[in-house]
Amino acid sequence: QVQLVESGGGLVQAGGSLRLSCAASGRTVSSSTMAWFRQAPGKEREFVAAIRAWSGDRHYADSVKGRFSISRDNAKNAVNLQMISLKSEDTAVYYCAAKPPLSSMVTMSREYDYWGQGTQVTVSS
Repeated sequence: QVQLVESGGGLVQAGGSLRLSCAASGRTVSSSTMAWFRQAPGKEREFVAAIRAWSGDRHYADSVKGRFSISRDNAKNAVNLQMISLKSEDTAVYYCAAKPPLSSMVTMSREYDYWGQGTQVTVSS
């Protein structure tokens, strides 16, 4: 089985930066498509960013494109999400997710088999 543990969440001011990390065990991040999703109170869980297995191709939601960057740290078997220019709309619980590279639908939460418990990101305005 795969276990994912997020860290790095917290309270930041609008315009600030934050870096989230997802430590994986049971499967290498290089052989997994890894993604970040987020869920704000009362809203649906939404796709944020993904990095494909092997190739490392990156995908971003339009709402975060140019502000967020997903990266893979193979040595630490972790995936990071660097967030800059944070907005109040970014406030949510952020979840790390992983899946085998069997589907090209990286933005769909139901495609992912493994999930972390989430880390809270709060952006004050």
